[in-house]
Amino acid sequence: MIKGVMFDFSGTLFRIESTADSLRAVVAEGGLAMTEGEFAACVGRLEEVGALPGGPPPRRLPTHLEGLWQERDLSAEQHRAAFTSLARYASLPSDDLAEALYDRSQMSGAWRPYPDTEDTLSALRMQGVPVAIVSNIGWDMRPVFRDHGVDHLVNAYFLSFECGVKKPDPRIFQAACDKLGVAPDEALMVGDERIADSGAATLGCQVHLVDHLPVDRRPNALAAVLQLL
Repeated sequence: MIKGVMFDFSGTLFRIESTADSLRAVVAEGGLAMTEGEFAACVGRLEEVGALPGGPPPRRLPTHLEGLWQERDLSAEQHRAAFTSLARYASLPSDDLAEALYDRSQMSGAWRPYPDTEDTLSALRMQGVPVAIVSNIGWDMRPVFRDHGVDHLVNAYFLSFECGVKKPDPRIFQAACDKLGVAPDEALMVGDERIADSGAATLGCQVHLVDHLPVDRRPNALAAVLQLL
């Protein structure tokens, strides 16, 4: 019987805006002029190297950034360094845009909850099932939950950069289970990354995977969580 649920953040409960929307916002704020062709080419380069936190993963990772990329979620400094370095590698029209893009990725307005996020979390709260967020991340996204009105539905947060350990290491899942007061075989991990989130299974937790799709293409994938209780 499931007595506690762990959720991933990005691609599971929330989705960041597109690379194009993010770049358009910081270009406008910086007062830069770009032709449509230049803008489209820049978006393509950013997406190729995965320079948007929470966005598409790199299709081509520069060799000199491979080590930093692998360790990016273990500290705030490494996380910022990894993504701003990737953005600069994408040949932005201004060096300032790399920092601006990273800063925007931490703004609540850049994130949208999936359509069934609030309903699912509310249903779990009504059933007395505690919830933890377990995320590989390098910044504190609690304000995103607060600003979207769902923070009160979360009992605890386990963020890799705060814990010093990242998924799929079982220690981060064990810490979440301990905080929720449930045994691993009474817990469910819900996420979108097969390798990282399935690390919970090594403890005996159940794992339910959802697709990391745009918000308008995934209206009710979280509803299955309630059927697993």
